[in-house]
Amino acid sequence: MPPEGELRYPSPPLTDSTTTIDDEAGWVWAQIKAEARRDAESEPALASYLYSTILSHSSLERSLSFHLGNKLCSSTLLSTLLYDLFLNTFTSDPGLRVAAVADLRAARARDPACVSFSHCLLNYKGFLACQAHRVAHKLWNQSRRPLALALHSRISDVFAVDIHPAAKIGKGILFDHATGVVIGETAVIGNNVSILHHVTLGGTGKASGDRHPKIGDGVLIGAGATILGNVKIGEGAKIGAGSVVLIDVPPRTTTVGNPARLVGGKEKPAKLEECPGESMDQTSFISDWSDYII
Repeated sequence: MPPEGELRYPSPPLTDSTTTIDDEAGWVWAQIKAEARRDAESEPALASYLYSTILSHSSLERSLSFHLGNKLCSSTLLSTLLYDLFLNTFTSDPGLRVAAVADLRAARARDPACVSFSHCLLNYKGFLACQAHRVAHKLWNQSRRPLALALHSRISDVFAVDIHPAAKIGKGILFDHATGVVIGETAVIGNNVSILHHVTLGGTGKASGDRHPKIGDGVLIGAGATILGNVKIGEGAKIGAGSVVLIDVPPRTTTVGNPARLVGGKEKPAKLEECPGESMDQTSFISDWSDYII
């Protein structure tokens, strides 16, 4: 049962082939508006804010565009310009709406601190930085690179998340806390990946070309981990907090330490049965990796 006061509606199954993009987005948007109404009634001090950011809008794309425009504007980069930019980009590419909905659901399912979809939409800077990056990435691919880089700079300034606009990011992404995340130009992140704060996906020096990590689907990267170079992190792998990874990590394995080592050893590493990017299990390997006991 949901906690008292929490609003829930029947959710369309994610794997049902008859479920359309509009069904999924519509369900999430209905949930967000219901949550906003509840919060406005329980906390009148937020009523005007919730009306202007959520309740006055007819769709998730409009609400998100308005909110990002206000978050990222400056004295020379006006909120109205950004609103038009975000809205035109979101409405012209249905894939961006699909990704935003998947990211909202990822935060709600994986983070116990995420009390509602509306909380994520309004307050999760990792979610907001990711959606703004998707627009910057679209601009980059359209050869509107000065604007993409200007947006990238504002995202970094406002959210303390530095993602190069050329970096490719899948859907169902959770940037948990997000502060200090750095993702380089040629990095690729798959679907259903969870990344905690102060993670670096970087290069190894001054070399140009394809020089950043490739993160497979369902990967979990713990806080403070550093992955350098054009290395591949296999599907469903787990990178322990604080690890420094310089070589490929096989699928469904756990690597920990500085330099990182495979739990279970290189020859027969322990294999993970669940998807760590979704389970968010960060500590179950400890008994296999170390006999250290406090």
